[in-house]
Amino acid sequence: MNEKIKLKLKELPRSPGVYFHKSKSGEIIYVGKAAVLKNRVRQYFQRVEDKGIKTQALVREIADVDWVETDSEIDALFLESEMVKRYMPRYNILLRDDKSQLFVRINIKDEWPFVSFTRNPADDGAEYIGPYYSGWAVKKALRYLRKTFPYYTKSGERQSGSLLDMHIGLSPRKDMSSQEYKKSLKRLVRYITGGQKRIIRELEKQMNRAAKSQDFEQAADLRNKLRNLGELNQRIMFGDKEFLDISKDVALYDLKEMLGLKKTPVRIEGFDISHMSGTNVVASMVVFSNGASDRAEYRKFKTRQDKNDDFANMAETISRRFSSKNIKAWGSPDLVIIDGGKGQLDAALTAIESLEFDKGDLVVVGLAKKNEEIVVDFARSGVQIDKQKVQQLAGMTTATNRFVNIDLPDNSHVVKLFQRVRDESHRFAVSYHSSLKCKGQTASVLDGIPGVGPATRKKLIKHFGSTKGLIAATEEDIGELVGKTKAQTIKARLPTNNPS
Repeated sequence: MNEKIKLKLKELPRSPGVYFHKSKSGEIIYVGKAAVLKNRVRQYFQRVEDKGIKTQALVREIADVDWVETDSEIDALFLESEMVKRYMPRYNILLRDDKSQLFVRINIKDEWPFVSFTRNPADDGAEYIGPYYSGWAVKKALRYLRKTFPYYTKSGERQSGSLLDMHIGLSPRKDMSSQEYKKSLKRLVRYITGGQKRIIRELEKQMNRAAKSQDFEQAADLRNKLRNLGELNQRIMFGDKEFLDISKDVALYDLKEMLGLKKTPVRIEGFDISHMSGTNVVASMVVFSNGASDRAEYRKFKTRQDKNDDFANMAETISRRFSSKNIKAWGSPDLVIIDGGKGQLDAALTAIESLEFDKGDLVVVGLAKKNEEIVVDFARSGVQIDKQKVQQLAGMTTATNRFVNIDLPDNSHVVKLFQRVRDESHRFAVSYHSSLKCKGQTASVLDGIPGVGPATRKKLIKHFGSTKGLIAATEEDIGELVGKTKAQTIKARLPTNNPS
């Protein structure tokens, strides 16, 4: 243990938080969470010979330690997960190669969704929150949150669930509608993905309104929810980027220095286009606040015309994003990352230049898919590349015409941050495209049939499982669901299952 670490160990606070072990080169090699930072971090350097071989290897390589304090252990869990996904530290993978990641699964599209856990996310339209490495901690935290946001834990529990759970406030009330229940679940999702403070403010406003209108029963219920949330500070696990001290974020610091930015990029937005041969063209906008994904701020766009032209689609998306209406509603980012090379970056910059708004210190760069290079326009990206900093990061620059490509090593914190933004924007765009594609397939069969509105369409697809199942069904089967007359109309309009 070197002198630098000895001094750091003396400064460690007794609060919960996330810690970062670093190598001599400054690379983050391990991220962990702690209920008491002082105790947990010190354990690594005590009786090293009693620890496993992998942990001993980690300790030998630690040259520096840093940390971020959080308000509670619950805040530390999400922050740890986010930082592991961002930095992909070598020893997190090495020390956890025998542990599966755990996801929280909620299919908000169901009439009565339930909360469950899985280690294998599926492409089934449900929302998967995670991954988390401490399965027991996640499950325990969800049990605490259930007191504030009551939920079901299995399919069909609405009909056969425990009355005791309902009476003690763990399951929704019988008089609660599906819409009210889903609203509560969405708050739960927002809470565990970083919206703690906003939700607490919402509940406080509702409680005050209920008290003023003399609805004392509802006011008391909301007061109890707030009390339960307040008690989470003494419980375990979750996390929120709003607690992150960005002055200790290596990637943001290196990015600021390398691009010569006037300030640390607090809000980063990433954009991507998704379509299939020019059909169902969509775009995603993901937001990273203080270096961590901020899902509550994500937005999606459906282009006004379907074109097999990524440059035109990107130009339209950027024009809409920076309309005066959306700037007023969402604010402006410090950095924009375009998923693509020179063509996509040029299209985005041209769109921005055509708009009249205060561009301030807005910086726009691209990320080329082929070699994961950061693409900068000499005159228009709004950066002053520090070539000495690029060299310090073991990178190099290549200039072609108006553009400069910055090539950094794959293990660079800056590259990992860019990849994280790019991967999120790609995932979000593909997810939206897939949902539109599925809706389009359903619409081609059922839309336009007299008497079949959204509710009937949903009922049919839910009952028969798919349009294929509906086509295979008999008129009698359909009639049992929607009535004989409507079934005759539907069957007559559906394509035949056995064409001649």
